[in-house]
Amino acid sequence: MLYAPPKDLETRVFATLPDKFRIEGKTAAWTKGQGRTQPTDSFIEGPSFDRDGNLYIVDIPYGRIFRISPDGKDVELSAEYDGEPNGLKIHKDGRIFIADYRNGIMVMDPASGQVDPFIDRELLDPFKGCNDLVFASNGDLYFTDQGMTGLHDPTGKLYRKRANGILECLVDNVPSPNGLVLNLEETAVYLNVTRANAVWRVPMRQDGSVFKVGTFIQLSGSLGGPDGIAVDEDGNLAVVQFGSGSVWVFSKLGEPVYRIRSCRGLGTTNVAYGGPENKTLYITESDSGAVLACDMPVAGRKMYSHM
Repeated sequence: MLYAPPKDLETRVFATLPDKFRIEGKTAAWTKGQGRTQPTDSFIEGPSFDRDGNLYIVDIPYGRIFRISPDGKDVELSAEYDGEPNGLKIHKDGRIFIADYRNGIMVMDPASGQVDPFIDRELLDPFKGCNDLVFASNGDLYFTDQGMTGLHDPTGKLYRKRANGILECLVDNVPSPNGLVLNLEETAVYLNVTRANAVWRVPMRQDGSVFKVGTFIQLSGSLGGPDGIAVDEDGNLAVVQFGSGSVWVFSKLGEPVYRIRSCRGLGTTNVAYGGPENKTLYITESDSGAVLACDMPVAGRKMYSHM
């Protein structure tokens, strides 16, 4: 089905990773594993705001967490550890949770920068490579285990760690599960499936079990696929398409409404709402190491991490 072209929205640079934090002449193990042969000075992802308006982002290949001031002028190194942080969300108690590609789910103390394991494997089986995470309002933690899965190996997983400590695998046949977000009613998970270039809808019954999982949005083009995702107060989805330099905004019916174009590179990775009235969408762009900003007509949903 064809739709009318979505309206273009412009971006501006909010912050850039300073030169002092750029690592020159090195190709990290994570970078090589992703098929990149050129040295990479950083690869930023996982934006999330704390209650004070500070924006946290991760640098995957070099195991670093950065904190950016509300005005975007100050970028500080909050933590550096032996890992590959990919996704990041902030719990209502202030703890910072990290989906780490190498180590599983980690937890960081924002005061000390100490990073410790939270979930390192399912029973005795190691994770393939955790990618992103999101909290529900009841404290349940949903996260994706992506690794190197794809259409050739559709064995990526969607997990839920209940607030009572029980770990459950909800879906185990995903060809590259990536960013995820709950719908406004928290009755379904919208799951970015990178290698299928699609967004899946994962409905849940009242007991939390899943059923009728299906494709909600089918994208096309780009050398990557859907990466990060966010939801606004009207239920619209902001879907980042890595490799296209774009964030696509879809209505709750799946209709394309806006296209947000990067004013830097094509390596758009993830998004988070923040700023005045929570009506600015912040986008990590990995090619340039910049965080972009776009003024939005609808405020982002106040997620559990900000309550």
